[in-house]
Amino acid sequence: MDLTTVSVEEKLTHLKVFIKQMGPTLVAFSGGVDSSFLLAVAADVLHDQVVALMTLSPSTPPEDVYQADFLTHSLNVRLLTIQHDELAIPAYAANPINRCYFCKNSLYDICRREANRLTIRSIADGVNTDDLQDYRPGLRAAQEYDIIHPLVAVQFNKNEIRQGSRSLGLTTWDKPASPCLSSRVPYGTPITAKMLEQISQGESFLRSLGLRELRVRHHGGSARIEIRQEDLGKISSPGTIQIISENLKRLGFNSVMLDLAGYRSGVFNEGLKKNEQKASSGFSFDFEQTTMMVEPSSKGVG
Repeated sequence: MDLTTVSVEEKLTHLKVFIKQMGPTLVAFSGGVDSSFLLAVAADVLHDQVVALMTLSPSTPPEDVYQADFLTHSLNVRLLTIQHDELAIPAYAANPINRCYFCKNSLYDICRREANRLTIRSIADGVNTDDLQDYRPGLRAAQEYDIIHPLVAVQFNKNEIRQGSRSLGLTTWDKPASPCLSSRVPYGTPITAKMLEQISQGESFLRSLGLRELRVRHHGGSARIEIRQEDLGKISSPGTIQIISENLKRLGFNSVMLDLAGYRSGVFNEGLKKNEQKASSGFSFDFEQTTMMVEPSSKGVG
């Protein structure tokens, strides 16, 4: 049945039917928009027959941990939190273009182990139809572990998930995208726990300035800040520039840059989308000439 043209309300009805047919389910939960929506609907349908599982690692954004705990408590859903260090996986830490495969492979292995322990047959995640149009090597791992994608089954896209979340009263309905912290590191650059801590603390500091959608991209000794273009004016004063520069340098960065192209989700995947042929021979990212140094100056940005 083609559900691409039906309303969000109708899709929600189909989603409930689909989840009911799944029976007892373990949801691979991140605290993000998609898995939060799926978990809320599953809790409404399955009640105590749904369990959420979240792995905690150096690459997990701290805000997501709080959000996950808050939501599962409000839904009265059992939350399993499993400590897991992806950096202990050499293939992941090397940060190849298919890094997400190794992350998801380890995640789903944990999910399958816990589901077996709890005698739960179905494992589901929050993948949606928009994800199918992006570069997502983790989808191969999902296929290998027979992970179910209920939101894809009833053809929910990201915008519809936000609409559905809002109708359910979920606080995550307008939550900015929050992929793992490793996504801030260019492919090919080995990832360390120190780098992830720098990124985490840098982004937390920028959020304290009132910024919501942002990234601190880690380029060796340099931090490249991405924020929404409409927010550029918020940090353009000399005083704010100095505060940002001092705080990020205190984290260990030698230089701090502001990307004038603004915030772009999945920026390191842009070259892959244009030329997936490079996947087998390595990846080269052209650093666009759209950055400005964020350094204290008596003349401001100019």
